[in-house]
Amino acid sequence: MIVDGKLITSCCMLAAQADGSEVSTIEGLAENGDLHPIQRAFIDEGGVQCGFCTPGMLLASKALLERSPNPNLEEIREGLAGNLCRCTGYAKIYQAVIAAAESAR
Repeated sequence: MIVDGKLITSCCMLAAQADGSEVSTIEGLAENGDLHPIQRAFIDEGGVQCGFCTPGMLLASKALLERSPNPNLEEIREGLAGNLCRCTGYAKIYQAVIAAAESAR
């Protein structure tokens, strides 16, 4: 999740620690039923497989693109580090982040 603009590992934070903070989760990524461009890119590029890692990957991608709107591959790898995927081998996930960045230009 993203707390006060900073990507955090949700399982390492007690709910009480978020009191008074702005908290963004996967449930708030889409607006008015419209997918966020990052969600759309993950679907279009095949970066979504079993769905286990998807929420963390999407939020890490959002945080990355907010601080670095045009990341290179190394920045993407670093920005998504800590999120483990068992299905895609990461290539399609990285391509989805690149596509989301390109669509925002």
